[in-house]
Amino acid sequence: MTDIIQCVGCGSIIQTTDPEQAGYLPASALEKSLEKGTLYCQRCFKLRHYNQLQDLTISDDVFLDKLSEIAEDKAFVICMIDIFDVEGSLIHGLPRFIGNQPFIVFVNKMDLLPKSTNQKRVKQWIQRLLKDNGLYPNDIILGSASKNNTLADLREIIEKEARNSNIYIVGVTNVGKSTLINHLIEYYGGDKEVITTSNHPGTTLDMIKVPVNDKYAIIDTPGVIHRTQLTLHLNREELKMVLPNKMIKPTTFQLNPDQTIFIGGIGRVDFIKGEKTSFTFYVSNNLYLHRTKTERATTFYDDHIGELLQPPFKENLESFGDLSARTIKLSANQDIAISGLGWFTVNHDVEVVLWIPKGVGVSIRDSII
Repeated sequence: MTDIIQCVGCGSIIQTTDPEQAGYLPASALEKSLEKGTLYCQRCFKLRHYNQLQDLTISDDVFLDKLSEIAEDKAFVICMIDIFDVEGSLIHGLPRFIGNQPFIVFVNKMDLLPKSTNQKRVKQWIQRLLKDNGLYPNDIILGSASKNNTLADLREIIEKEARNSNIYIVGVTNVGKSTLINHLIEYYGGDKEVITTSNHPGTTLDMIKVPVNDKYAIIDTPGVIHRTQLTLHLNREELKMVLPNKMIKPTTFQLNPDQTIFIGGIGRVDFIKGEKTSFTFYVSNNLYLHRTKTERATTFYDDHIGELLQPPFKENLESFGDLSARTIKLSANQDIAISGLGWFTVNHDVEVVLWIPKGVGVSIRDSII
């Protein structure tokens, strides 16, 4: 085979020799796909039709190296971040990869926040955070990759910039890049759901180009993997419980010291010191939040992990590992954000012990809402 052919789902170069490597497609299936004009590698085909995912061993650096190619192109960059994992979805040192290319920040999943959320306040909060991290975008757009009616401002920018530049969409895993690309393809007259989407890291493996006009394209890039995200500790079914897909309903507990809240089986918050305080949790509605006395918490966890307290599911307990404790002091109206999970906020000064898997990122911040 002399021509280079890409999988339209993940961007991998199609090859017919090694089933263990990206882009594999049996030669017989390749011939049929070429006749039909729709070409997916075997991995994408199984994921799309049977919800089966073949794991591939790919270095995290490969995804960062792909970003570096942007600096050599005439490009305009849309950097996506997840409102439920703002700190965990930032690409620190972004200009190091994209050079001096102009960029905007698209804040995804805004439709999942409560309707009462002050959008102007959120935008100002994001702007301060970006500045603190040395990121100065041309603009910040709030919206949802899965809701066409929130994308008007973004499409206007794309149509303007695509007259002179390729539009690159960058972000970490699970931020929603491929979902956004599919909506843009549909909007501009293409087929629905061309690009393979899933909540598993590393679904997009190479650059995927979608022509906008005769000269320029929208380009989906592989998601950057941040090892501090809680989602990397979970399997695909567990992720469905953790990643919100509907507008969340914040849950508030009035707690006294020596009380504990479990966030499924993946997190635990022990209230150690402070006056009676409201703890408000902004996490997926699918997660079970349970209150108990701190003195009983360890026994309760041991008795119910994998069953009442899930995720993790019982079959994944060994690979999930133990929770690790860290003591944190919070001021009134501050959040604790847990990368890949969500956050909780308090209305008084408190001291808590937070239990989450070792290595998962935690940020202490002024309340976002």
